[in-house]
Amino acid sequence: MIRAIYPGSFDPITLGHMDLIERSARLFDELIVCVLNNAVKKSPLFSLEERVKMLGDVTSGFSNVTVASSDGLLVDFAKEKDVSIIIRGLRGVNDFDFELSMAQANKTISSKVETVFMATDPALSYISSSMVKEIASYGKSVKDLVPEIILHKVEEKYNIL
Repeated sequence: MIRAIYPGSFDPITLGHMDLIERSARLFDELIVCVLNNAVKKSPLFSLEERVKMLGDVTSGFSNVTVASSDGLLVDFAKEKDVSIIIRGLRGVNDFDFELSMAQANKTISSKVETVFMATDPALSYISSSMVKEIASYGKSVKDLVPEIILHKVEEKYNIL
């Protein structure tokens, strides 16, 4: 059985995230979507519990996807869950530089962990959680950027009617 982890802050979940979840769920026997409590990213829009709940909602149709959270190192979480594959999405060269250094650091910490890079669907490559938050903060709709069942939660946070 091949198990993989798709980690991220998912604040909020975007259509790009959903694309990678769907594609990864087809490739692996089990996919754990791990919500990371990223200490570097200050003041998340949604609490860790809210993000875990929302991911549970949007992935409920996948029989081989589970949702978990971690506030430690991803490689420690992977070891705890007996998973050796980490999925990371690449939108462009800037992502590649960052993700490559993270993959190399993870490999240094745990030689059993492999990182698999997946190119983002070109139609979704411009979407980021930061972009969603910025657009919504100006009262504009993000309906084409987030899953439909997440839309009202983002709108609530920004009082978009």
